[in-house]
Amino acid sequence: MASTESFSSSGEAVISRKIDILPCQKTSKSVDIDTVCELQKCVTWIKSRGFTRVALQFPDEMLHLAVAVVTQLQTRLDNVKVFILGDTSYGSCCVDEVAAQHYVADSIIHFGHSCLSPTRRLPVLYVFGQEPLDVEDCAEQISKLLPDPATKLILMYETVYHYAVGCLSERLSKRCKKLVLSHLVIPGEGCPDSEGDKPLKQTEQSSDHNGVCLCKCGRKFVLSKQTELVDFAVLYIGGESATLTNLIFSFKECPFFTYNPRDRIARKENVNVNKLLMKRYFMIERAKDANIVGILIGTLGVSHYLDILSRLQELLKIAGKKSYTFVVGKINVPKLANFMEVDVFVLVACPENTLLDSSEFYKPVVTPYEMEIACNANQEWTADFITDFHQILPGGSHFVELSAEDGLTTDVSLISGRLRTIGTEDTPETGTMILPRSETMAVTTVQAHSAGEYLSSRSWQGLEKKTGETPIVKAVEGQHGIAMGYVHEGEPST
Repeated sequence: MASTESFSSSGEAVISRKIDILPCQKTSKSVDIDTVCELQKCVTWIKSRGFTRVALQFPDEMLHLAVAVVTQLQTRLDNVKVFILGDTSYGSCCVDEVAAQHYVADSIIHFGHSCLSPTRRLPVLYVFGQEPLDVEDCAEQISKLLPDPATKLILMYETVYHYAVGCLSERLSKRCKKLVLSHLVIPGEGCPDSEGDKPLKQTEQSSDHNGVCLCKCGRKFVLSKQTELVDFAVLYIGGESATLTNLIFSFKECPFFTYNPRDRIARKENVNVNKLLMKRYFMIERAKDANIVGILIGTLGVSHYLDILSRLQELLKIAGKKSYTFVVGKINVPKLANFMEVDVFVLVACPENTLLDSSEFYKPVVTPYEMEIACNANQEWTADFITDFHQILPGGSHFVELSAEDGLTTDVSLISGRLRTIGTEDTPETGTMILPRSETMAVTTVQAHSAGEYLSSRSWQGLEKKTGETPIVKAVEGQHGIAMGYVHEGEPST
C-alpha cells in the first residue's frame, strides 16, 4: 500500500517520535504539579477573566502531566470546562488557536516551551514549566570560562529556566561586574506590541532607561548609551534548539557561551557563522533564479501571517514570478515532493520553524526575508539573519517599500553564470525569442510560467485519454468483499 505521507502527516511518525523527557519527569507523581504547572496562577487567571471553556495545550514532553493538571483545575473551578488539545497542526511552540476554536474555546493555556510569537484571536496564558537548574554549578563553570571580572555579559535563557534567572543573575553579578539580564517578551503581559497590532522592532529607544532597548528572538534587554553590542559576550542557559540557533545568528559578532543544565556542561560555541550565512545566500540566489514559487503557510496562529502572505504575493508579482499558496499542515519531504513544478518554496512560520535547513528536500525552502532580498531591489543584503517575518512588515526594523515601477532588472546568476532578468515588461516577445550570445554567457529570463505550462513540457503527462478509441460499455456489477479475498476469487473462470 502506498504511503499517505504525501497527503497527510504519518501516524507512525508520531508514535515513533523520540520525546526528550528528564528522569525526574517520567511520572506525574514525582513532579510537583502545583509548582511546575503554576496551577494557582492558572486558576486566578481563569476566574479573573471569567472564562468558561479553557483549552490546555501541552508539548509531547509534558503530556504525561496533562491528566493530572486537568483534574486539579476542574476541582478548583466551578462551571468551567477544561479540555486538552490534541496534536498541533504545526510546531508545539506556537499557540494552536485553530484547534482551540474548533472546540469553541474562549481561552488557551499554553504549557512548555514557546516561541513567544504574538497571537490575535484568543487570550493566552503561558506556563513555561520548570526544569532543574543547578545555579551554583552554572555560576562556577561560567566563572572558569570567563575569568576576567571586567567581561561584559548578556544573560539569556530558555523559557523553562525563567524561574531561576533571578537567583542566577545574583550569583553571576558577584563574578561579573557588567551583567545585563534579558527578559522574555511575553505576548499580552506589559508589552505595547504584544497584542499583534504592530510588529515589535528589534531596536527601540526606551523611555524608562538611560539606554537603548534591544529585542532579539523574543527577548529584550537594555544597553547603556556608552556601550555597543559588540563589546558584550552572550551567555545562554539551555540546550541545543532552534532558539539557540537563532540567537547565535543574531549575535554573530559577539562571543557566545552556553550552559546546558541537563548535562551540566558549559562551553564556548565555535560556530562558523560566515559559512552558514554563505549557505543562506546561496538559497537567495536559488530564489532569484526561480520561475514558480510556492508559498507554504506554516502557521495559522501567529499574528499578521495574512499580511506577510499578501506582501509575498505582491512582491512575487512585481518580480515576474508565478506564485501558488499551499496549506499542508506539518511540512515533510513527501508532501513537498508532490509539487515538482515549484522551483523554490518560501515558508511563512514562527521564527523557530521558518528555517528548514535540510538537504532532504528536493527544492529549496527559504524564509520570507530571504525572498524579500531576492525579489525586492530596494532591500539590500547586509548579512543579517532575520527569521521573524514581522521585521519586514510596516513598522518592522527591516521594512522597505516595494518598488512600484514595472521594469526589468538584469544581473548574472552566481549559480549558473547566465544573465538573469527579473521583473515584468509590457512586450509581446517572450523569453524564448532572446538568442544566447554564447554558451558561457547565455540569457536566462525569469518570467512567470504556470503549472499547466510545466505539465505540457513533461514527457509523461498522465494516462492517455484516447478519445473515440475506448469502447463504451454499460455499468456492470463490480467486485465485492474485502481486499484480502473477494467473493469471486478462487472460482473457476468460465
